[in-house]
Amino acid sequence: MTLVGQCYGNDKLKVGFYNGKCGAHNIEEFIFKVVQQKIREDPDIVSDLIRLSFHDCFVRGCDASILLEGKHTEQMARVNKRLGGIEDVGEIKKVVEKVCPGVVSCTDVLVIAARAAVFLGGGKWYEVETGRRDGRVSLSKEAEAILPPPTIPVRKAIQLFAKKGLNKRDFVVLLGGHSAGTTHCHSFKKRLYNFHGTHKPDPTISSSLLEVLRNTCPLNSQSDEEAFLDQTPNSHFKMDNAYYKQIVAHNGTLEIDQNMAISPLTKGIVKGLAKSPYQFLNEFGPAMVKVARIGVLTGHHGEIRKTCGSVN
Repeated sequence: MTLVGQCYGNDKLKVGFYNGKCGAHNIEEFIFKVVQQKIREDPDIVSDLIRLSFHDCFVRGCDASILLEGKHTEQMARVNKRLGGIEDVGEIKKVVEKVCPGVVSCTDVLVIAARAAVFLGGGKWYEVETGRRDGRVSLSKEAEAILPPPTIPVRKAIQLFAKKGLNKRDFVVLLGGHSAGTTHCHSFKKRLYNFHGTHKPDPTISSSLLEVLRNTCPLNSQSDEEAFLDQTPNSHFKMDNAYYKQIVAHNGTLEIDQNMAISPLTKGIVKGLAKSPYQFLNEFGPAMVKVARIGVLTGHHGEIRKTCGSVN
């Protein structure tokens, strides 16, 4: 199922769409400052906003459907359990509405905020296209069917990304978003104790990381603690290539991260990114721009929500 074809007038997206539409306010700069303050208070917001953007765009396209609240919305899907950043985007939107009511979509707030997060996390600045509108539908069953679990095989993941108009290199670069932030035990616990029904740990995980993660996520514990996605000291919330170095050394927290480093389909790209500190930084922004073009609503399609959690 491809959602790239659902794009209604993608040519209407453009850099600086809101220029002159919010009086004297530069809305992108305005959002940047709000995100900056949020990251000062909680550095994990860097990864939250990047991941939230991905989870939104991969289901119905980039339409802020992930932000809609309700019993059967995407937020309720198991794959979105404990997904961060939703409240933050809602709060940013409220502030934006005070200075520029009814103009900036929740979708664009998320895209602009994610770019700010990348930059503030140490990534390179990149221009974002804007002019998206918000969708009116959000279904948990669609998220369950489309969003990849952390156990997805590399070949299937590449095929999924291809359906969204993203190539194999985009896939490897975008997973570099895991260079910042944390994940919860439920996302990788089976790797530690009962890998694919073997009652043994995943043989690809290093013994040192296995010990660390088992201490964080004990076998019989019901708590869903957090673990760093990038095991590099002092790099847990930074956008850099240390993540690739770690997965080459068999220190990948998630199964997909580790498999990407050993799969014949992707290990060459991973090793290249691990060697060059600049390659990842140069490529991550353009890959995010490609993600943000998936299935967008423009023109008269969709709406500009007043609040991100509900349709108008």
